[in-house]
Formats: sequence, C-alpha cells, structure tokens
Amino acid sequence: MREFIHDNQLRGHTAVVLGAGASGIAAARLLARMGATVRVLEKNEASAAKVPADLGLEVCAGEHKPAHFEGADLIVLSPGIARSKVAALLPEGVQVVSELELASWFVSEPIIAVTGTNGKTTTTTLISRILEANGKKVFTGGNIGTPLCEYLLGAEQADILVLEVSSFQLQNSPSFHPRVGVLLNFSANHLDYHETMEEYLSAKLSMFKHMAEADLAVVPLSMKDELERRDFSRSRRVYFVASSRFECPGLPGEHNRENMEAAYLACRYFGLSQQDVQRGIDGFSTLAHRIEAVAEHNGIVFIDDSKSTTIDSMIAALKSQDRPVRLLAGGVFKGGDLGSVLPVLREKVRGVYLFGQSREIFEEAWSDCGKEISWDATLEEAVFRAASDARSGECVLLSPATASFDLFANYKERGKTFQRAVREWVEGAS
Repeated sequence: MREFIHDNQLRGHTAVVLGAGASGIAAARLLARMGATVRVLEKNEASAAKVPADLGLEVCAGEHKPAHFEGADLIVLSPGIARSKVAALLPEGVQVVSELELASWFVSEPIIAVTGTNGKTTTTTLISRILEANGKKVFTGGNIGTPLCEYLLGAEQADILVLEVSSFQLQNSPSFHPRVGVLLNFSANHLDYHETMEEYLSAKLSMFKHMAEADLAVVPLSMKDELERRDFSRSRRVYFVASSRFECPGLPGEHNRENMEAAYLACRYFGLSQQDVQRGIDGFSTLAHRIEAVAEHNGIVFIDDSKSTTIDSMIAALKSQDRPVRLLAGGVFKGGDLGSVLPVLREKVRGVYLFGQSREIFEEAWSDCGKEISWDATLEEAVFRAASDARSGECVLLSPATASFDLFANYKERGKTFQRAVREWVEGAS
C-alpha cells in the first residue's frame, strides 16, 4: 500500500521511537517520510551518535525521562525493549506499537510470518528460497535482516513477504496478521524478558488471533490440544510433524525435517506442489552458526551451533549427531529445565566443557550425568581443552543453550570466535 504513504499525512503529529537499532531507525524514517515530528530515544550514547543526521530527527541520548514522551501521539518500541520496563514513563492512553505493527498498516502483499522458539531463521530462509525457485519475487525480512519499514521505503515490489517474527515484536503488534502464520515450536526462552511462560506464549499466538478464516495457520501437532483448547485462531489450520517427504543433506536432524514440513505446508497455500518445494530445498545448506560443520582434523569433526540459545536447540543439535560428542556450553542462561537434556547427554556426550557464565547452573543440573565436566573462563580455552580430549570419530560441538552477552556482542561473534579457535588448534596440531 505504498500509495497510501504520503508526505504530509502525519504532519502535526509527534512520534517517539525507543531504540536506535535497525528497526528503530527504519520506523523513524517511515514516520518522518509521512511528515511526523520524530523523537528517537537511545540509552547508548554511541548508538545515538550513529543516527543519520540527514533524517532531521530529534535524538535524545541517555536515560529515558518522562519529558521525552511529552506530546507523543504514537510510541514505537524496538524489539529489545520490554514495555514493562518503560511503562511508568509512558503517557496514559498513548498508542504503543512495534515497528512490525507500524509497517503492517501499509502492506497489502500477502505475508508468511514464521515464529517459534527455535528454527525461525532457517525456516524463513528456506520458505523464501522455495518461493524464489518457483518464480516468485520475495522480500525476506522482519526479525531477520531488513525491517519491514525498510521494504515500504524501497522501490522494489514483491509478490510475497516472508517475515521472521519474534515474541518481542508480536507483543506490541495488536493487529498484525499474516496470510500464512507458522508456529514451529514452543519452549522456555526469553524469561529474562517475558515475566512468565504464559506471557511468552500469548505473544507468539497473538498474530493467529487476528487471522481471517481464509488464512492458514501451520502449527505443530505436539501442541494441538493446547492450541485448540485456547481456540487460538479463526483461520484454517494444519498440524505438522517431521516426515521423510523431503531429503536435504544440508539440513540434518529431526528438527530440520519438521522445519521442511512446515515450509512445505506454507508454500502449498500459494499453489506449490511437493515437487516444486523439493526444487527449492535441493542444495539448501545449514545457515551460519546453525549446526554448521566448520572443520575436520584427524577424524575429529568441529560443529558450530552458536545460534543455539535454548535448551531445546541444544537437544536438537545433540540428536543430529551420529558421533560421540564433546559438548561446549555456557553463557547467559535464559531459563528452562536443563534436566531435560540428561537422557541425550548420557547417550551422546563424552565430556562437557563449560565456559563463561552460568557454570553453577549447568553443574548443578548435570551433577549426576556421569560425564566429566570442566570449566574455562573463555570459549577459546574450552575449545582447546575439548579438542585435545577428542579422539578420531568424535565431534566437538558448540551448542551453548544460552545467550552470548557475557563474553560476546552476539551469537555470530561467539560462533566466529569458536571457528577461529578451531583453526588455531588445527594449525597447532598439524
């Protein structure tokens, strides 16, 4: 609906954008394009300084104050900012939305939205690849890559928008509704952001609540009873399980069979056959830092699964391996039951190599696992220890089940550090 975006339609209105990250700046640009007076609030002064000066925005760096919100007609929260953390500062009755919600008001193209605790980026990317392989012009974005507001500001028109959407975005998106909504799975995560598991699940399900009868919900069979009890959507729904319908060496493990099945059902809504979908799957390989094989030396395989920030993703990574595992774990623990890992830990793992924060949490949960558990202050030290202990036919697997912010800026930096340490160890052992 780019034709509904006009220079002066928000003139005389004031919008406040919290957070000067990619989505915050994209929202600010769109609001400024429509003539609003835009004020960007950013606690981090270095990030505030990076806001492009040519946008003509008011930028307030440092701690947020009630005065920053005075006169606001609309407030846009960046995904990393929990509404509960700033609620006391917000004017009564002001509309508070996410960048995703704001952009969705001006989108007329069909949207496939993918959410879930694990596998969102892989499945979002796979759906886009399948559609593109079958002649569709696709925009891929949302929580992955490009914010939806940036799509509206661009000149390219897509046939279908494929969006990864997080609970952070959905919690402040009261009307967002895709044509096809995909829920991959649900488990404990982000309990450092959401106050309860119920709040987390409600955020995930909010987009399904607003879908129409002609829309399609693609959801896991394991959650059918829970979802139907909630009467979670008016849309048509289809429940999926892992199957052998598709083959892809680049997507190992039972969890990726589930991802492929969900991607197929989403694409089938747009008229694609099983053969069409297989065409898009062929040659697809694991994305960076997602069970990514990075090296093999003296019969030892090194696997980078730094994107693993949850217990379920660690379990999936362990189950995907057909070799005994030396497991690297540790970081900022986000909640959940580490005891649930014990069965696969006892079956698959030869040794546990902890690093960084949460040592006590892991050691207490796994004290009777029957495996040797070591700890090092840095990931590099843990890699060298695990690699030195490993034997031919084994695997050294980084699958932390945690956020990375104790030692790294993000999971990508953690994965790159792992790969660098592996290269250094291989060079020294050669």
